[in-house]
Amino acid sequence: MALQPGTQAPNFTLDAHSGQVKLFDLRGKIVVVGFHPASFTGG
Repeated sequence: MALQPGTQAPNFTLDAHSGQVKLFDLRGKIVVVGFHPASFTGG
């Protein structure tokens, strides 16, 4: 899903080492989300 700059991201939840992170809980803050699909894999 591609968003245009300045578009508000939809709510989502991600699993993190510290538990789950909900975008809703971070509203009003600057958030950067990075995805590393090959991290922690054998290949």
